[in-house]
Amino acid sequence: MTRQEKRTLRNGLGFVSPWFVGLSVFLLYPIIASFYFSLCEYSVLMKPQFIGLGNYADLFTDEVFWKALGNTLGYAAFALPLGVVVSLGLAILLNTGVRGMTVYRTIFFVPSLVPMVALAILWLWIFNGEHGVLNHVLGLIGIKGPGWLSDPFWAKPALVLLTLWGVGHAVVIYLAGLQSAPQQLYEAAELDGANWGQKVRHVTLPMVSPVILFNTIMGLIGVFQFFAVPYVMSPRGQPARSTYFFAMYLYDNAFSYLRMGYASAMAWIMFLIILVLTLLALKFSERLVYYEGG
Repeated sequence: MTRQEKRTLRNGLGFVSPWFVGLSVFLLYPIIASFYFSLCEYSVLMKPQFIGLGNYADLFTDEVFWKALGNTLGYAAFALPLGVVVSLGLAILLNTGVRGMTVYRTIFFVPSLVPMVALAILWLWIFNGEHGVLNHVLGLIGIKGPGWLSDPFWAKPALVLLTLWGVGHAVVIYLAGLQSAPQQLYEAAELDGANWGQKVRHVTLPMVSPVILFNTIMGLIGVFQFFAVPYVMSPRGQPARSTYFFAMYLYDNAFSYLRMGYASAMAWIMFLIILVLTLLALKFSERLVYYEGG
C-alpha cells in the first residue's frame, strides 16, 4: 500500500472506531455474555458456574414458563391481527381526502407517544370495574361491564383493547405506503367499473402488502416484548397469572429471583421463537407480497 492509501485507511478506521466500539461494547458483548450465562447457574452476586444445558432443560419442566408463553401467544393471536386491521382501516379512511387530514393524523398518532407507565395508569382508571369510564359508558346503554382487570377471563382482552390505543405509528406508515400507490391503477379500476371495495381488495392491498408485512413483523417482535403496561397494571400477572407474559417472567427471574442464567436462557428461547415466526411470515408472504418492479 502507498503512503496515501495507508493514511486513508487509518483515517477511515478512525472515523468508524466509535461505531465499532459502541457495537462491540453495547451489542456484541451482551449477546455473547448472555449466551454464556444461559449455560451457567448465575445469580449476579456469585461467579457463574457452568451447568451446560441445565437451564434449558429446566425450562421445559417449568409450569410458569409454559403459562407465560401461552399467555403471550394468546395475546399475540388477537392483538397482532386486530392491530393490523384497525391501523390499515384507519389509514385507508384517512387517505380518502377528507378535510382536516392533518388534524386527524395528529389525533391518531399522539396516543402512540404517551409513555408506557403513564398509559398504564390512565387505563387502570378506564378499566376500573366499579368507577371506570368504560363501564360507565357501557352502563349508559344498558350493559353491565365486567371487572376488566380482576376477572381472569376479561383481563387479557382488556390488554388487547388497550393495545389498539397505540396504533398511530402504524397508521402513519400505512399512509405513506398508500400515498405512494400509482393513481393510474385506481383510474384503470374505475374505468373497468370497480367499486370502492373492489379497488381496496385488488389495488390497495397488493400495493401496500410490503408495508403490511413490515408492520406485521415489527408487531410480532413487539408482542413478545410486551412488558411495561401489564407489569404496572397487573403485578405478577394477576388475576391467576392470566396476564403473566413471557417478558414479565424473564424480568422476574433476572432481577427479582436473581436467576440471571435462567433468564438468559429464556431470552435465547424468545429470540428463537421470534426468529422462527419471522421466517415463517416471510416464507408464507412470498406469494402474497407484491414488490413493484420485482
